[in-house]
Amino acid sequence: MKIIDNKPQQSFLERIKRRFIGAPRDINEPSLFHKISLIPILAWIGLGADGLSSSSYGPEEAFKALGPHTYLAIFIAIATAFTVFIIAYAYSRIIEHFPHGGGGYMVATHTISSDAGVVAGSALLVDYVLTITISLAACGDAIFSYLPHALLPYKIPFVAGLIVLLVMLNLRGVKESITFLAPIFIVFVITHILLIGYGLGSHLGEIGPVIEKYRGSVNSDLSTIGFVGILAIFLRAFSMGGGTYTGIEAVSNAMNVMREPRVQTGKRTMVYLAVSLAVTASGLLFCYALFSIAPVEGRTLNAILADRTFSGWYLGGFLALITILSEGALLMVGAQAGFIDGPRVMANMAVDSWLPRRFSALSERLTMQNGVLLMGAASLAVLFYTHGSVSALVVMYSINVFLTFSLSQFGMAKFFFQNRNKDEHWARHIGIHLIGLILCVTILIVTVYEKFGEGGWITLVITSALIGLCYLIRRHYRKVRQGVRQLEEILSSIPSGHVPNEEPLNTNERTAIILVSGYNGFGLHSWLSVFREFPKLYRNFIFVCVAEIDSGAFKGASEIEALKSSTAEQLVKYVKVARSYGYAADYRTDVGTDVVEVATNLCRNIVQEFPKSSVFTGQLVFRQEHPFQRILHNETAFSIQRRLQWNGITTVILPVRVNL
Repeated sequence: MKIIDNKPQQSFLERIKRRFIGAPRDINEPSLFHKISLIPILAWIGLGADGLSSSSYGPEEAFKALGPHTYLAIFIAIATAFTVFIIAYAYSRIIEHFPHGGGGYMVATHTISSDAGVVAGSALLVDYVLTITISLAACGDAIFSYLPHALLPYKIPFVAGLIVLLVMLNLRGVKESITFLAPIFIVFVITHILLIGYGLGSHLGEIGPVIEKYRGSVNSDLSTIGFVGILAIFLRAFSMGGGTYTGIEAVSNAMNVMREPRVQTGKRTMVYLAVSLAVTASGLLFCYALFSIAPVEGRTLNAILADRTFSGWYLGGFLALITILSEGALLMVGAQAGFIDGPRVMANMAVDSWLPRRFSALSERLTMQNGVLLMGAASLAVLFYTHGSVSALVVMYSINVFLTFSLSQFGMAKFFFQNRNKDEHWARHIGIHLIGLILCVTILIVTVYEKFGEGGWITLVITSALIGLCYLIRRHYRKVRQGVRQLEEILSSIPSGHVPNEEPLNTNERTAIILVSGYNGFGLHSWLSVFREFPKLYRNFIFVCVAEIDSGAFKGASEIEALKSSTAEQLVKYVKVARSYGYAADYRTDVGTDVVEVATNLCRNIVQEFPKSSVFTGQLVFRQEHPFQRILHNETAFSIQRRLQWNGITTVILPVRVNL
């Protein structure tokens, strides 16, 4: 048997990929987790930017909803800061009890039910697609506010280009993308400290006249529309500004990228996020009211505010331009949360069989490549559907955010009530989550009521369709699992042999290399099929298994070591069974993110040692094939077969029938 060089030359496309995405990471590198994890400052930039960037459109939507009743902006500002701190504190409790991440999906699944979990998870996925789209659309609005009106038609292609750029950055790695975007975040913080600080400070001497003016407006409204009317206007504006709070849950979703100790890192990041968002959002609302900002076609309120604030400064026009450009650029950084958290929600749902298993896989750069690509494609679709309208996107966006918030707060309240005998502070914790629940449900109800006919229904339809698809996927996986379980029950009755073989493997004997995925009916079926199809042909059996590092296992060096040990223990069982029937047997295993690549290399190395070898692997087959099954089940066996056969290694695929 002639074996071709097992190091194939890279194609042109592979070289391009290496150039832009980077070289594969070594999963066995001792300091790997330390290198790719985030310290609080970087986590604040990468995850907190989503919340902080929402100050570019959330306060504006709330202020516009007030109409002529701008004096209410002061109360909206206070309510906004209060809501931010309540939700942030509630999510700090979630971080403590769910330190491996997952956010609203994990909370709803483990504290309410799996059905509530899939609702929360589906809502989060749609939410993160909208996070990317609305952040970059608002980025386009901010930047094009300072460009000639004739260039406005190029805004959509510009935003689409930003989505593609972020996809490429995130395929390189989370930390790399955040480090690249960090300077933008710093410029935003500095310029907005100046904007809000000077805007408020310059009006300190006018507090008396401002109070008198607002008192007159309040008395006028009380005499015309009454207290109920004022309250209705307040609640509507408060709810329309709900986009302000949309990034608060990002930290709890991405705990697995935090530097150890994770809980402390996550909670510190949450403090940075809450303080910066509360100060920025409420500060902008105060400034809108104090400067009597009025909407202007083609310009954001923040752009108008920056011009008014810095108008008397030396180089004030340039500083205003930098402020708004940094705001637009920060919106691009804020879109990072969608690319960081969205694929992680997909991975958690894939592990629980709500989504195709491939979404839990990691790329060679240890990123959730499939999830990143899907988030980018979905964001492009939403961008073109809405024509980049921030107003339309805000309506679609806020509904799912507060659906997930509400489920999370209810789930945590239920959790603390059920564990009241274990926590002496349970009443205080429940109180916080109940306040958060009331706030979130109120915003959700008002938003759906106000905006259902203006496009909010689209979000509900898309989310419902995704939930329905998740149930179809899980039902299919359950049927397949049931079929494999029946096979295991049949094979479990196979007695052990009585001719134990303790001899080492003979390199001159014919060897069967059997690829398995752990000790199960699938692997036993493959081993027995070799006996049936090739009786007494093989004297050596080598069982090969790749310990796949997916999102579930990629939580630290200790988890990887535990996975290696568990895989070796399962392979030892195959070896014992084979030797009990008088055959020489052994096993080989390795870890990696690409099962095809690692398994192929293992088989090539074995064939070098045992030249008279053939490779056997199993593949699920169904009575009726359709594309849905191909999406849900990978083509690993066929990919391995193609690679090994190109190297001159005989590879046989053994069918494993599943009746569905």
